[in-house]
Amino acid sequence: MTSAEETAAQAELLENVIATAQRLVKAEKDKSKITPTFIAEKVRLATAMFAGDSPYVVDQGKAVVTLIQRFSHRIGKSTTLKDNVGHFDWLTAARKRDWHYWRRYRDFLESKLSDTVVDGLDEATDDILGLLEDPQRRDDWDRRGLVVGHVQSGKTSNYSGLICKAADAGYKIIIVLAGMHNNLRSQTQMRLEESFLGYETTVDRDPGMPIGVAEFGEDLKTNSATTRADNGDFSKAIAKHFHGISPEERPWLFVVKKQKNVLTALLNWIQTRVADSTCASDDRKLVTKLPLLMIDDEADNASVDTGEQMFNDDGTPDQQHQPKTINSLIRQVLHSFTRKAYVGYTATPFANIFIHHKGATTNEGPDLFPRSFIINLAAPSNYVGPARMFGKLTKDGRKGALPLSRDIVDHYDSGLDSGWMPPKHPKTHVPTYDGQEIIPPSLQEAICAFVLACATRELRGQGDQHSSMLIHVTRYVDVQSHVCKQVEEAVRRMRQRIVRGIGSDEILAQLHKLWNEDFVPIRDQVAELSPVEEHPSAMPSWDEIRAVLPEVLNDIKVRPINGKAKDVLDYATPGAALKVIAIGGEKLSRGLTLEGLCVSYFVRTTKMYDTLMQMGRWFGYRSGYLDLCRLYTSPDLVTWFCHIADASEELRDELDFMAEAKLTPEQYGLKVMSHEVLTVTSPLKMRNAQTLSLTYSGTRPQTIVFHRDAKIQQQNLDATDSLIESLGGGSEDSPKYERDGDQDSWPNARLWKNVDVDKVLTFLGAYATHPNATSAKAPVLHEFISKMVDTGQLAKWSVALLGGGTGEGDEHIFPGGTPSTRYSIRKTDDSADPEKLNAKSFAIGVLTDPKDEGVDLGDEVWREALELTRAAWKRDDARNRVTSPSVPSGKGIREVRRKIGGDSDRGLLLLYPLTPYFYKDKARDRLIVPGWSKPIMAFAIAFPASANPISVEYEVNLLYWMQEYGPSE
Repeated sequence: MTSAEETAAQAELLENVIATAQRLVKAEKDKSKITPTFIAEKVRLATAMFAGDSPYVVDQGKAVVTLIQRFSHRIGKSTTLKDNVGHFDWLTAARKRDWHYWRRYRDFLESKLSDTVVDGLDEATDDILGLLEDPQRRDDWDRRGLVVGHVQSGKTSNYSGLICKAADAGYKIIIVLAGMHNNLRSQTQMRLEESFLGYETTVDRDPGMPIGVAEFGEDLKTNSATTRADNGDFSKAIAKHFHGISPEERPWLFVVKKQKNVLTALLNWIQTRVADSTCASDDRKLVTKLPLLMIDDEADNASVDTGEQMFNDDGTPDQQHQPKTINSLIRQVLHSFTRKAYVGYTATPFANIFIHHKGATTNEGPDLFPRSFIINLAAPSNYVGPARMFGKLTKDGRKGALPLSRDIVDHYDSGLDSGWMPPKHPKTHVPTYDGQEIIPPSLQEAICAFVLACATRELRGQGDQHSSMLIHVTRYVDVQSHVCKQVEEAVRRMRQRIVRGIGSDEILAQLHKLWNEDFVPIRDQVAELSPVEEHPSAMPSWDEIRAVLPEVLNDIKVRPINGKAKDVLDYATPGAALKVIAIGGEKLSRGLTLEGLCVSYFVRTTKMYDTLMQMGRWFGYRSGYLDLCRLYTSPDLVTWFCHIADASEELRDELDFMAEAKLTPEQYGLKVMSHEVLTVTSPLKMRNAQTLSLTYSGTRPQTIVFHRDAKIQQQNLDATDSLIESLGGGSEDSPKYERDGDQDSWPNARLWKNVDVDKVLTFLGAYATHPNATSAKAPVLHEFISKMVDTGQLAKWSVALLGGGTGEGDEHIFPGGTPSTRYSIRKTDDSADPEKLNAKSFAIGVLTDPKDEGVDLGDEVWREALELTRAAWKRDDARNRVTSPSVPSGKGIREVRRKIGGDSDRGLLLLYPLTPYFYKDKARDRLIVPGWSKPIMAFAIAFPASANPISVEYEVNLLYWMQEYGPSE
């Protein structure tokens, strides 16, 4: 037996012991008895059961740690927005009694995951299937929904479970739209062979070796029209061999790319070989006897029609609109079935929600708007997502971030469009550092970090698991080839020196320094930020690391990822624990899973929400090696990642509130369009759109981008002074409230209530917001408020001037006040970078403190906002939500704002004097104020939620978005 076969046999034995011990633990009905000691006893029993069948020794300690983690996992509840018009409830316990596909998939999952996670997946897939239609229902039906997960959080497991249940229920054709590239399609095919088919597909499409669920149930003779091979997609040639499908057959699986030729061949086959009827109104070929389930993986990519459909004066869609090719073909496939369900899966759903809910055309039928439901999935507690990676945003900076990010500053020459990998480079670019075709020191360090991570995992008993490093620095394949050669050379040089022991002092010293100064202390810091059961193991000694370095370096392979299926096949090879450095660009951007990802070296110019978030391959599950993970990227991209992660959280909160209020997906759409950060996505996802339509009801726009121009700063300060002077002396100074015994107070603040809207409108007319701001545009806000006033809303306001802080700057006396230099401090994105002072704008991360929205709320209304916040709140450990809220959220406050003081509604204008813009002059050790030393005036507006919201439109500067945020896909 080879060493690889021995490793595979040992891993299989350990898996069997863990699975058996898990069943023994699960059998205990009194959950209070499930302690580490109890688990260890069951592991000993399970080990004894297998002792006579194997010559290998079981690592019982590893089995115990694995099971302690599994039994401590938690998962929150999914949140659902739904529209049940024309839908009939049908999913009952009786219907599920004899299900086979799901039963064997559940058993398969329970051998690898905790019962809690499997139970959560069972419940979530029941929810989704129940919102689809009963496949045994004979009349026409069409259900379209969207499932929102987290990046790398297990969406494939979810739709695998949904497919199994749909097959059990009677869906006969299952189409999975699996990305744009061969490697992702092949990876998805292999995952479904493991979870649904139970066999490896072969070139001739006959069942091959049994895998996955085959071990947990009978062979269900399921058909697959596609295979795992590079050329295993559906095609004209394949279609010739497939004839009609009878309703009595087992279901057919199609895993296909979103590619014109593939979808065209599939559509033609359906219409010529499967259709059994003709539409009376337009002679379309129709399939009436076979219900269809279509799963759209990464549904916001390629599926969305980026051309803006025109609508007639009466609001009906222009039936002659020509959708983009992929969108058209997907819809035509759906339009060929009288009974069909479409479910999109994505972690970045905002393009899907921008789809017009009324969009429809003659040939394609309705657009893909998820009108039936949107489900927001919760992730298990051991998921590492943006909330854990980057922490929570507060007015004092980010709190609770894992210390795993490392700044890259040497990948290009500052101020020059040159260097190893400048932000903008042509496809002919040759990466050079210091005049040589070599990698920069930061990438050399990242490779060293990967070597140390691999060595530590080996010594922690994880040598039988895959370890990967991601290098993603350019979208051009030719430039990736240069990077690949340079990395191969760096690894080869390191391998030769350490394996041979010749000339190794320098590289060993670099590794030793990184080990002592980074890896050892970071282990303890990660432990402090993690629950006890997730604490990483103790670090081995440097001598132990040094001893395994030659073996580790011999195992490391460097591989380009170019979209071929072979890029993922090695992960599926039994007994082969890969240690791979994967170098790619867009082929790595979506869906493709890099097993055991430890180190990421990431430089991309895009700041587009969905594109950037999807590139976050480093999110996911890192059991036993989270402390070894590293993200090497630019400070600018970390800032944007934090920014969009916060925006995503805010919109998930919005969905939770709307679900509690029993609202529909259609009503959610306007909320997304109005978001101050995510509006950067919409113009590029709707490339023909010249205007953006939004509503501010229930939102809190805030100024986070500012002019540097001193004249404009003076104009905005004058506008603020004029407003305060017009409000008179009737302010409430330093407002405070009891709040159920815990006092809320705003020292140095001034509050005016019952302010006429005209004064707010005058302020907005005089204030100059930056033209590159998104939704916080003073003229658009002015128009929105004016329109709301015309409908009898927003007639009265509260205005608060918020002070505090210890910022430097000239004193300023606001009308009716006292001299003050106590301005609020908000960190700018570039406050320590003198080179950026020539820019015409600067930005801050966050303006408002969430409690500020309650500055004019009496205790009774405040408590009502708290009750609403708690009703919408769900525990979600993956999003750092573990304790029920003790204060209302901004969203909760805006929901009750219309009830303040008995008024029909009341807006709140918050005025913030910010510290003047500084940078540190190190040579003279003092702060320098570039041209402006008075307060910089910023504002936020809390708009009450409205049952009758008004929409406004504004022009979108497409060129600006392209220059500032980079390309979308």
